[in-house]
Amino acid sequence: MSFSRATRAVLLVCTGLVLLFVYAPLALVVLNSFNTSRTFEWPPPGYTTKWWSSALENPGARDAIVVSVEVALVATAVALVLGTMAALALQRFRFFGRDTVSLLIILPIALPGVVTGIALANAFLTMFGIELGFFSLVVSHATFCIVTVFNNAIARLRRLGGNLEEASMDLGAGTFRTFWSVTLPMMRSALLAGALLSFALSFDEIIVTTFTAGTGIQTLPIWIYQNLFRPNQAPVVNVVAAALIVLSVIPIWLSQKLAGADESVAAAR
Repeated sequence: MSFSRATRAVLLVCTGLVLLFVYAPLALVVLNSFNTSRTFEWPPPGYTTKWWSSALENPGARDAIVVSVEVALVATAVALVLGTMAALALQRFRFFGRDTVSLLIILPIALPGVVTGIALANAFLTMFGIELGFFSLVVSHATFCIVTVFNNAIARLRRLGGNLEEASMDLGAGTFRTFWSVTLPMMRSALLAGALLSFALSFDEIIVTTFTAGTGIQTLPIWIYQNLFRPNQAPVVNVVAAALIVLSVIPIWLSQKLAGADESVAAAR
């Protein structure tokens, strides 16, 4: 398909406007992390790195980051196991109620966070008698992280089909050997993408976290929300946000590299 010069120019301008709309606020956050003004005066009267030093020395920010990373890692691990198993079961087997099970797995990501948070908090406290804390937070995050892994895994399984797995079993490999040597390598990039998205969703989740974290645990989004409008903490909040923007580039870059390697292997086959 070929476009006229005017059409290409319009598309280029629209693309530039969209990118500007998305990335200009992020650039402003990074710039304000070096702003000497506590009120984020514009244009900045000067630039300094003292807020970065203050952020590194802030115990609340450090503890919140550690908690968020721990919760996100455990929730992602749970989601990888359960989401992959659910995708394999629903794609490779036919049974009564299969579509209903698929709907129930996907439903948590579509529910409002307030509804999910209230439901989970009530379930933990009244039905199971479990105090809200790290365990309840991991379980609540895993409920929607499973959906991202499941969607990525089942989409990849549908595209691959089952011919290679059947050939592996015909050659004498068992179910687990076939999964480890054939199925899992072909799903690697899809599972990695699902894991990265699950980690990101868990790391910045605030609504469900508010209802299921309890009073003894504080994640980074909760810490940012509580300190955003405090004059002494606002510059530190900007530094934390700027650091997260920069660090988020690394896993996305790695995901693209690994996904590209997987596509090259698939094409070679």
